[in-house]
Amino acid sequence: MSEQPIDCKVVLLGDTYVGKSAIFDRIINDNFNTEQKQTVGVSFAMRTIEVNSDHVYLGLWDTAGQERFRAMAKMYYRKANAALLCYDISSKESFEKLNYWVSELRENEESCKIYLVATKVDLAEEGTEKPSKENAQEFAESINAQYFRTSAKKDIGITELFDKIAKDYLEEKKDEINEENEITDLNNFNGKKSDGCC
Repeated sequence: MSEQPIDCKVVLLGDTYVGKSAIFDRIINDNFNTEQKQTVGVSFAMRTIEVNSDHVYLGLWDTAGQERFRAMAKMYYRKANAALLCYDISSKESFEKLNYWVSELRENEESCKIYLVATKVDLAEEGTEKPSKENAQEFAESINAQYFRTSAKKDIGITELFDKIAKDYLEEKKDEINEENEITDLNNFNGKKSDGCC
């Protein structure tokens, strides 16, 4: 059981108006603002999520999608543990720009874990999604990402998304600790063996 929170840096990426700030507001304030303003630069907030007996401390960075802010936003990708790659299900253009955001992320933080996030699923009607759910899932697989469908307005999938991020991060950290312990044990064993007579 952890006594100290575990730090996990999470960045929200995607074009303007895809709903990044709405997701941010929902998970931080449990609120949906119908008059959400564009993010200027970057917004930051903290959220602690409990996973079993551990607490994972999430630092959330909501980056601006406008082109004039992109150069500045790049500095926030660095050392990110998780990235929410967001697109609006009613905007084909926002989906087509995802390759750009993947490239930007990988250029600055290659090992960051990606979560592909479909936003505004409350707007979905049969046959009207751009692209289809199946195509989005295929894209997620192609970039080694997990796929989530969300609506900040209706509070659909938001809690599940961030719970999964916290759980994945905790498991990754525990695997790293176990690996370090195994290496230490092996080194200690080899050291003792070399001191012996046989």
